[in-house]
Amino acid sequence: MLNRIYVNNFRCFENFELKLIDCHAALLIGKNGSGKSTVMSVLEIFQKIGRGTNRVKEIVDVKDASYYRTSIPIRFEIEVEIDDRIYEYHLAFERSENFSEYRVLEEALKVDGEALYSRELAQVTLTRDEREVQFLVDWHLIALPIIQEQSSSDPLRIWKDWLSRIILLSPVPHLMLSESSGETLYPNLYAENISNWLTGLLSRYPASYSVFEQYLRQVIPDLREFRYEPTGKYSKELKVTFEGRSTFELSFEDLSSGEKCFFVGAAVLAANRAYRSLFCFWDEPDNHLSLSEVGHFIVSLRKSFQQSESQILVTSHNPEAIQRFSRENIFVLDRKSHLEPTLVRLAEELNLSEDIITSLVCGDIEL
Repeated sequence: MLNRIYVNNFRCFENFELKLIDCHAALLIGKNGSGKSTVMSVLEIFQKIGRGTNRVKEIVDVKDASYYRTSIPIRFEIEVEIDDRIYEYHLAFERSENFSEYRVLEEALKVDGEALYSRELAQVTLTRDEREVQFLVDWHLIALPIIQEQSSSDPLRIWKDWLSRIILLSPVPHLMLSESSGETLYPNLYAENISNWLTGLLSRYPASYSVFEQYLRQVIPDLREFRYEPTGKYSKELKVTFEGRSTFELSFEDLSSGEKCFFVGAAVLAANRAYRSLFCFWDEPDNHLSLSEVGHFIVSLRKSFQQSESQILVTSHNPEAIQRFSRENIFVLDRKSHLEPTLVRLAEELNLSEDIITSLVCGDIEL
């Protein structure tokens, strides 16, 4: 489970710290521009590294420095508990006067306080079997994706797997495709590859099918079945059949926006069942849903993650969604102006009115 994220000099974050210890489901709220999407951007950086991106220029750019203060290092820290062990990963970038791009200043991975490897500029020190091995890595490359793990039980492998499985979602229904031409265990941000994700998820983890189907039948009562129909040698199309007095079939692309989001939600629930120690960030999961459906959708997500070793972090402006969280798991982001950094506090620590929704509407929430 994700315990902590720390960020400094990255966009609107200066000495920003988000603590999620023992929090299976949490909500981020705040005005537009307060930094909710920046939290997702930070998580995307860790996700990219876990999936093999190692060039610094693909991770940070000059425009990412807060107020373009490139003389100050950009720093990221993340702490995660996996199988009762604490993993701490630190990464800092600097921009030298002689280079237009950022380079790695520091990098380290610790497990239960013991360093697996540490790095300063190009020099990497790796601990193997109580022996230290030193080697050089180009300053403009991140070391973690490069270092080879010894086995599937190697802490390096476990850490990379956890990072790679981070799910970031901000679904755009009209971009979601019916056709599947391959398999993946990783949905992309807008869920365009939902068909490929379902193919990979249900193929790799068949037991997760029951979770997927059970949820869909709850939210789409007239659902009869969904299936893939071959359309070519390496492609197939996702189709959905409904039943009542007769049967009616639609291509997935012809479903409503809300129904497509139900499929994404069902896939998240199935992935939570299948993957080990999953972390999911969903930007406004209530989008495209009717008011009567929002509450059930959010509660289903919360219950699923509450009963596992996984976590879900969501953002929302929707009163129906916000009311499904209590103050001890609502984080409020605030930013006075574009010239000031983002602040974060737990809602239970703030002197708010009885109704947090009223406080939001009236603009009473300030840090």
